[in-house]
Amino acid sequence: MVAFGKKLKDRQIQEWQGYYINYKLMKKKVKQYGNQIKAGALDRRHVLKDFSRMLDNQIERIVLFLLEQQGVLASRITELNKLQDSLQEQPDISKITELREAYRDVGRDLLKLLFFVEINAIGLRKILKKFDKRFGYKFTDYYVKTRANHPYSQLQQVFKHVGLGAVVGAISRNLADLQDRQGSYLSIYDQPSLPLQDSVVDSMKAAVDRLSHSTNFLNFLAQHALIMQEEFPTPVEEQVDDQRYHFMSLLLNLANTFLYMVNTYIIVPTADNYSMSLGAAATVCGIVIGAMAVAQIFSSVYFSAWSNRSYFRPLVFSSIALFVGNVMYALAYDLNSIPVLLIGRLCCGLGSARAVNRRYISDCVPLRIRMQASAGFVSASALGMACGPALAGLLQTNFKIYKLTFNQDTLPGWLMAFAWLIYLIWLWISFREPANETEVNNGPQESNSVENDALEKGVTQPLLLKAEENQQDDENDQEYDGSEEAPEESRKPANSIAEAYRLLTPSVKVQLLIYFMLKYAMEILLSESSVVTSYYFGWSTGTVAIFLACLGLTVLPINVVVGSYISNMFEDRQILLASEIMVFLGILGSFQVVISYSVPQYVISGLIMFVAAEVLEGVNLSLLSRVMSSRLSRGTYNGGLLSTEAGTIARVIADATITLAGYLGQSRLLNVTLLPSLLICVASIVATCYTYNSLY
Repeated sequence: MVAFGKKLKDRQIQEWQGYYINYKLMKKKVKQYGNQIKAGALDRRHVLKDFSRMLDNQIERIVLFLLEQQGVLASRITELNKLQDSLQEQPDISKITELREAYRDVGRDLLKLLFFVEINAIGLRKILKKFDKRFGYKFTDYYVKTRANHPYSQLQQVFKHVGLGAVVGAISRNLADLQDRQGSYLSIYDQPSLPLQDSVVDSMKAAVDRLSHSTNFLNFLAQHALIMQEEFPTPVEEQVDDQRYHFMSLLLNLANTFLYMVNTYIIVPTADNYSMSLGAAATVCGIVIGAMAVAQIFSSVYFSAWSNRSYFRPLVFSSIALFVGNVMYALAYDLNSIPVLLIGRLCCGLGSARAVNRRYISDCVPLRIRMQASAGFVSASALGMACGPALAGLLQTNFKIYKLTFNQDTLPGWLMAFAWLIYLIWLWISFREPANETEVNNGPQESNSVENDALEKGVTQPLLLKAEENQQDDENDQEYDGSEEAPEESRKPANSIAEAYRLLTPSVKVQLLIYFMLKYAMEILLSESSVVTSYYFGWSTGTVAIFLACLGLTVLPINVVVGSYISNMFEDRQILLASEIMVFLGILGSFQVVISYSVPQYVISGLIMFVAAEVLEGVNLSLLSRVMSSRLSRGTYNGGLLSTEAGTIARVIADATITLAGYLGQSRLLNVTLLPSLLICVASIVATCYTYNSLY
């Protein structure tokens, strides 16, 4: 990637160059501090005081210029308001048109100012991060906390863009008043639900939304989806997103995510009973559960490639494959056939459209709501994970219709087949295929529109919340810990799995190892739960379902706590290592080391492991989104696909481990399956410590 200092210089508005944060100077100053401390010429207290004063001066210069420009815009609006008042007495169509264009010009200049605020805030955050990394001191927390709410602090002007909202409101209101209302005497305040159709107003609102609309929790939750985003999307790209966006299609996309997760976990409480009813061992449930993941390894790739051309057809195919797979899963009981059971689950895995779900959000949802959509994707997955076992616990009945058996083993298949049939009908009626990007780009454009204003290129994603890359503390200020890419190369997607793998830096590989580990540990816990609990505690299907549903219901509350509080108190890498250690302790506590294996030991250890793994997943994907190459943000072989494949392979190996361990007997199943989890967890902890010690 291009160094941030060069990127900042390229994005600057030429006539305002003297008012931007002097990132290059401050970066050199940080390096000088480091050399002077090593030589013993300075102590830390002097460095902190001097650097704080330098930051205060930089911010004050930015803010004073910002206030000056706001005053200029306010004066222009005042003059235009006077002209508008005179036109109300003597209306003149040509002058009204000129006045509307004058308001739009003010709006365009306001967009420049919004971008000025954003680029400076990004530079400020990056230099604070570089300082923390160099000296191992949480100076950022101290600086922000001491200045965020102080009455004389200038930092609020940068982070909260005070006053800019009033200018946006003034421009929007006056443009609305000049709009032809066909005789209506109502104002925009009387009809708040009717949006003003004006490209400049839309651009201003989108820019403000990108600066302030998201919360820490929403950002944290959205990063679970690992939907890679462009660092500097242009207004033209955002207009394309707006034209491709369709709310009902997004809802259908999230419904697909939810139903697939329900489909994955609804059989977990009963898979062992189903296997035994067909004459197989209880531990064959590992193969039954894992067959879906095996097929998903391949389906993720072809669905990702298919989504380059269409979203509707892959979702239709997914629904049909899942419908057929669930029918076969249910019929296997009456056919008394393990092969039919496994083929049914393979068909379900071939219908895994999670790659399409991710791509749709990344490609077709406007940037201003992409974070909410990403959080919706994660929430739908979490709810599906909880609802699956809960539904299985409710399906405790037994009856026959003609020659078809409906019991706790077959009802999950019949229920999901019906659900996918209803979904397919809804999809066929309501889904709208997004317009092809080339068609959108070839559409009519206003020559005067804000999209063509070169000064506005670079209005970017949510302020201080977007997934930015971690920096290395080197001379070139590289964003990644890999080799530098030319600007044009950084926008080309990977063309193969091999090329995508070559783009993975050591830190990315460690993050993927951690993701593999946590998915492996979670799959061992969930997939063997029915076998282990029935052997040691005599739990019924309903009890197992309640236990698994309770585990699934912890996902969102845990993310609220981590995203809103813990992530603000500790650095991501600290949370990462602490979570890995907690997963290790949870696995260690789950071993049967005495003859008597108790319910409290199993439940508490399993809960610790599951909750820690959930925390670890969020923080890990957050870090992964920052250190992964921008070339993996698009195309078939993207970052989301790589993480999906890593997690799916982990689940396949875990389920295979359960089945193979079953040959040693159920008495040894627990310890034999937990041992690989423990070893992989230790390996990930060692890799984390080694990698972050070398980087930081």
